[in-house]
Amino acid sequence: MLDAIDRAILGHLQQNARISNADIARQLDMAPSAILDRIRKLEQKGVIQGYTIRIDPRMVGLGLTAFILVRTEERVGSGAIGEALARLPEVLELHHVAGEDCYLVKVRVADTEALSRLLRDKVGRLKGVRNTRSTIVLSTAKEGGDLPLPDLEEVAHGA
Repeated sequence: MLDAIDRAILGHLQQNARISNADIARQLDMAPSAILDRIRKLEQKGVIQGYTIRIDPRMVGLGLTAFILVRTEERVGSGAIGEALARLPEVLELHHVAGEDCYLVKVRVADTEALSRLLRDKVGRLKGVRNTRSTIVLSTAKEGGDLPLPDLEEVAHGA
């Protein structure tokens, strides 16, 4: 279980993965070496899975976001199709979902023409895909963001 210091460190890293150990240490009134030790332990435990940057998709020619619902044939296992979808470079998120559809896929492409090609030439050609339904995003109020790290009291009380 994570303590309050680990949660504070994670909060700082979520806001800025490039923040120095010394800056975190100053804010938490700790030694930089202690912060480094804790970060290394969080990495070893798999709590911290990596460090990344955020790119404005429009600035690199990916101005269209869409969500695709994928329905597969009933006799086909979900593993192979899910793995194939996950390998597509346009796929940002892939969720195996309950209900009539099998997958909810978030994609980023240049435009509607690129979305059409993705659906026709890649997703639609996967063995076992019965049909797809797409929703094009008109605007985005919030995307990504930090995980809401619960307070220790919330964790202890199951809130």
